[in-house]
This record gives sequence, C-alpha cells and structure tokens, in this order.
Amino acid sequence: MLKNKKILIAFSILPAFLIVKLLANFPDFVDNYYSKGLYPLTSKLFRYTLGWLPFSFGDFIYSFAIIYILRWLIINRKRIINDFKNWLIDVFSALSIVYIAFHLFWAMNYYRLPLHKNLNLKADYTTEELITVTKNLIEKSNAIHLKIAKNDTIKVVFSYSKSDVMSKVPEGYLALQKTFPQLEYKGKSIKKSLLSFPLTYMGFSGYLNPLSNEAQINSMIPVFKIPTTASHEVAHQLGYAAENEANFIGFLAATNNEDIYFKYSGYTFGLRHCLHEIYKRNPEQYKVLLQTVNAGILKNYQEVRVFWDSHENPIEPLFKTTYNTFLEANNQKGGMKSYSYVVALLVNYLQDKTL
Repeated sequence: MLKNKKILIAFSILPAFLIVKLLANFPDFVDNYYSKGLYPLTSKLFRYTLGWLPFSFGDFIYSFAIIYILRWLIINRKRIINDFKNWLIDVFSALSIVYIAFHLFWAMNYYRLPLHKNLNLKADYTTEELITVTKNLIEKSNAIHLKIAKNDTIKVVFSYSKSDVMSKVPEGYLALQKTFPQLEYKGKSIKKSLLSFPLTYMGFSGYLNPLSNEAQINSMIPVFKIPTTASHEVAHQLGYAAENEANFIGFLAATNNEDIYFKYSGYTFGLRHCLHEIYKRNPEQYKVLLQTVNAGILKNYQEVRVFWDSHENPIEPLFKTTYNTFLEANNQKGGMKSYSYVVALLVNYLQDKTL
C-alpha cells in the first residue's frame, strides 16, 4: 500500500507539470484567480504564522533538509545499484511534493499578467526618454545626498542599524498603498537570513522563501543596500515574481518611505540601473552624465562593489548560472538580466512625474 502511494505521488508530477504549462498560456486567469485570489490568502497565512518568529524558519528547514538529503543519499547509496527502481520512486516522490508545493504556494505568480499592463505603461522607451529620466534621478539623488551628508564628496553613512532599517520597510508600503491599494502589506515577515554567509559567496543579497513566505535578507551586505533589497523581497511576498517588477516596486516603496535614508537608497538604486543602461547604449553620454553625480554617491556605489569583489570565488558563477537557468525556466526571459529590465518600468512611469 505504501509503495503504491509513493508511485502515485511520484507520477503526480506529470499532470502537475502539464497543468502549470497550460495555465501559463492564460495570464489573465492566473492573475485573477491565483495572484489576486488564492495566493494572497496562503501568503498572509504563512506571514502571520511565521513572521513573529525571531529567526528564519525557512532557513532552518532548508538547512535541515540539506543535511537530511545528504544523509539519505549516503545511507541509500547502495540502493542505486541493488534497488534502483524503488530508489527512483522515492526520489521522484520527494521532487513531486516539492514541485507542487512550490507552484501552489508561490511560483504560479511567474505566469501572471506583466505589471506594465496592469499599470498601463509602455513596454519600451527611447534613449532620449531614458536620458531625461536619468537626469531627473541625478538631480533628486544629489539633493537627498547633500541633505544627509552635507558635503557632495562624502558617502552617506546610515545612522541606524540593519535591524532598524528592516523594521522600517513596511512604512514605505503603507505610504505606497494609498496610490496602489494592491500593494497593501500586512503580516510583516522580514528576516535576516541564517544563511547569509553562503548567500554572500553565492552572490545574492536576499531571497524569498517560497515555502514559508519569509523575506530573507543577507545580513552581510552594506546597510546602504538593505532598504531596496528588503523592499524588493516584500514585493515578491506580495506576489510579484518577475525580478524587474520586484525591483520597480522596491524602488517605489523605498522612495515613498518618509525616512530620508530609504529615499536615498531608492533613488540611487534607480539611478544606477538607468546609468548602466545608458552606458550600454551610449558610453559617451554615460561619461558626461556620470560627471554630474555627486562624488559621495559614487563612493556608496563603490562601497557595494568592493563588498562583492571581496567575496568573489570560483563557485559563484556556477550558482549564478544555475539561478539564471531557474529564472528562464520560470517565464523570466533573459534570466538574471531580467533584473535590469526594471529600467523600462522606471522610464515609462517616471517620465511624466516630478521627483
């Protein structure tokens, strides 16, 4: 009886896979009935249930799972030869459960309507529009930087801890929901990752645990990056799976926060992405614009770059390649490059607005 159940569970991955691929062709249906229907209920349930814990429950489960899997493989290593069929059934039973839970609790959000359609924004933009928005972001970033640092050559140093910064993240969403009610954030669940050390060497600032709905923040990254990183992960919690959309919503949440350090982190975050896009399109124009950016802002950028450079290692590209493949397999065209697609949303949203 137990064996029959395992076989049934193992083979359930096939209809589950076909259902996911079928629903991927109906983004309106996914958006209305999953992303705006079922998912908000399950995600809030997890956040209210686990958010109060002072540690990352999801990271604890991940750590336990890794140890258990390694132990199971060692104990069952001889079954690969002597009992391969039943060994394979056990493996696919586990994979099937994880695959179904992953899509039920989170991953169907990858197939919802693109955010630019919900906001009635264009999907593309001209270089001239990009330059105009970038100049506005430079002016705004410079003004906020000077207000904090009092000197355009000094980098901004946050006056409070990373934990304090993380506690302020919901304030940005509270302000943002006045304009976008769908971004209401209830049930705070933002945690410092227990796996921050390996995350750093893998090259990641944070992630959303899809099975516990906890926003995991790499506690080792410079505090300058915490506002936008945490706001990005909260956007994932709210069901925006696409990385460019989470970047855009993270930008909005940070810049709508009343805290000036959040505004600084948010506007310089958007500016960095726009400058990078200009560099790809027109290197000479990039050099001209870069000279108008306060030296202190560039030092904050340098601070982040030095952090990541100091943790470069031979296995990081492997993790990045694996994650790139994961994103592409989940409807993220361009893989990790999709993070930079935020520029299209920024330009089309900001070009008619006064910063």
